[in-house]
Amino acid sequence: MTSDELLAVLRLQHTPHIGDVTAKKLIAHCGSATEVFKARKRDLLQIEGIGTQVLRGLYDTEHQKAAEDEFTIIEKRGWDPVYFGDSDYPAYLKHCIDSPILLFREGKIDLGKRKVISVVGTRNITTYGQAFCEKFIEDLVPLDPVIVSGFAYGVDIAVQKAAIRHGLQTIGCLAHGLNQIYPRAHAKYVDDVKDNGGFFTEFWSTSHPDRENFLRRNRIIAGMAEATVVVESAEKGGSLVTADIAHSYNRDVFAVPGRANDKYSKGCNNLIKQQKAHMLTSAADLVYLLNWEVGEKEARPVQKQLFVELDPTEQSIYSFLQKDGKQLLDSIALECQLPVFKASSTLLNMEMKGVVRPLPGKMFEAI
Repeated sequence: MTSDELLAVLRLQHTPHIGDVTAKKLIAHCGSATEVFKARKRDLLQIEGIGTQVLRGLYDTEHQKAAEDEFTIIEKRGWDPVYFGDSDYPAYLKHCIDSPILLFREGKIDLGKRKVISVVGTRNITTYGQAFCEKFIEDLVPLDPVIVSGFAYGVDIAVQKAAIRHGLQTIGCLAHGLNQIYPRAHAKYVDDVKDNGGFFTEFWSTSHPDRENFLRRNRIIAGMAEATVVVESAEKGGSLVTADIAHSYNRDVFAVPGRANDKYSKGCNNLIKQQKAHMLTSAADLVYLLNWEVGEKEARPVQKQLFVELDPTEQSIYSFLQKDGKQLLDSIALECQLPVFKASSTLLNMEMKGVVRPLPGKMFEAI
């Protein structure tokens, strides 16, 4: 991304009434963030959701000045901006409609084609939760996944420290700018995290760890990963918000069960009871349900019909699966330009016709 484009993206971020969804609409319509500010007002007003209130802010020079100030700080501190159109933008997060148009990265993050899971939970972690985090991470080591969390007290820092001890990459998603650390007590872990992964945030250097920022941050934790694991939670809490967001993204959610009268197991037990989460008693449960170890011999046999007729939508999905192999539901919907609900119902019809096979972890393959 050029300096001019980064400045334009920052300016969009700073403009009131332009969130990530609206910014993406503007960029898609104009071709780039830079071109948004060169476009004629009457052309922009043709875009759904763009009105005079948005345009007033769009051309306010105050936001250009703020963008220039933040750009200077980014360059001075050596932060690495990651634009949602870049190839190294987190792949799963890119599929989320409200994903940030810009992330700031610090450390040695290398997602590549690694498996990514998010682990969250209460700040008041118990000895049961501590022991589970340690064993869970230890058992995942052969698969070399990336462990994402929020770098907060309790489950977050416990699972990230366990990942570092076992040589796994870990990413902390922050609710403030990279020039701060919250909680301050975790400053002693910053270098270890940077050496074994790093940090992501969408927030500028002027942002502080306000409550609403943590709620926004939770969508990044949920969106970055193939699955979200809740280790411990009371009946209410931020980790349940993250689980709900992951569920809304059509991602797998796992919850560690506990005794019915344990305060910090009630949230997890409720997720399982409400069928919003799979019950997780060990790493093996996650590995199986996400199809991380499912081979051809273990796949459920399906008899393919001869001379099956496929409609154009079905043929598009079938051709994609034949060409690229096993794919997540989200990836199928994205590639075939379908809403997730339409892709899901079409795949069900195709399963009945015997031309696709469903796999754990919301994956499908052609037969």
